[in-house]
Amino acid sequence: MDGYAMSKQSMLGILLASLLVTVPMAGCLDEISDAIGGESWGDVGGLTLACLRSDTYSKMVVEIDYAPGYAPESSTISLLKQRLEQVCDKPGGISMNLNEYTFSETSSWNADLVRSVAHDTMDDSPLSGSTLRWHVIMPQGTYSDDSVLGVAVDASTIALFGDSIDDANGLFNRPSSEEVENSVMIHEFGHLLGLVNLVYTSPADHEDADHPGHSNNDDSVMYWAVESQSLGAFFSGDLPSEFDADDLADLEGMKSGEISTSDQLWRP
Repeated sequence: MDGYAMSKQSMLGILLASLLVTVPMAGCLDEISDAIGGESWGDVGGLTLACLRSDTYSKMVVEIDYAPGYAPESSTISLLKQRLEQVCDKPGGISMNLNEYTFSETSSWNADLVRSVAHDTMDDSPLSGSTLRWHVIMPQGTYSDDSVLGVAVDASTIALFGDSIDDANGLFNRPSSEEVENSVMIHEFGHLLGLVNLVYTSPADHEDADHPGHSNNDDSVMYWAVESQSLGAFFSGDLPSEFDADDLADLEGMKSGEISTSDQLWRP
């Protein structure tokens, strides 16, 4: 497996003693192997500073190419824009460009294929003039490990797999596929922002020891998995979709230079 991935857990049982329900949305560090050293496209987190700061790149474009019938939810687009505006200094604005695209591959994907297709279909380079561009593809089919819902494969590229997201919605459709998509999208962009400890070392102890690259706080969208301790919370679709205080402090520290960063394709 390769690329930073968010995957669904197979367990969706209700334990009578604890009423514990595990919502499928975990990530694995070992999924990044082929993305490390991703040629000129950089490592996951390699454009963190270019996003957080405005010294050279004062504008940002998020290009989202989706297969027919796989368009992202409007709530996902609004939430993504809101989260990026919260942490990225882009006085020229952050725009979302959506394009319907017919991908030749419609069944099985891996990190190399995501990279190849995304690079071929991207409208412009990640760093062009004063614009930073990040790219999302939302194709038909599933990842080679069909438990994977989304994957970040280099410094500017992620993929979300709608078929797997649809399969990941919970009992009685709570949380819904829309809510799962919301969280998966923000989670993968969190990886592009370097979270957690991908291109820096946090002063806070909030990386999950058993799931590197992910938060140990279940209130963070970067949590390795999402668990609800009560059936009521599960029915409410209580999935995190926000960066927590430690995530935000890490991003601010990298932006200010108080936290050193590595593997950056651009520095001020």
